Amino acid sequence: MREWLKEIRETAGLTQEQVAEKAGMARATYGHIESGERGATVANAKKISYVLGFHWTIFFEDESHDLKKEKQAI
Repeated sequence: MREWLKEIRETAGLTQEQVAEKAGMARATYGHIESGERGATVANAKKISYVLGFHWTIFFEDESHDLKKEKQAI
């Protein structure tokens, strides 16, 4: 779960459907990205970050940190 993304969205006062619509993607796609079930493409990361007002690279920093944690656990 990308709690940080959910928090930013909720702070902006938007629903998943509203973010998806403004970003030009299906609500299900956005929901999967927010829940962490699906990774964000660069294009989708840029669209979402534009709507919510943060730098798109945060998506990939998040994934990088998760990958490091997984490798340390092995």
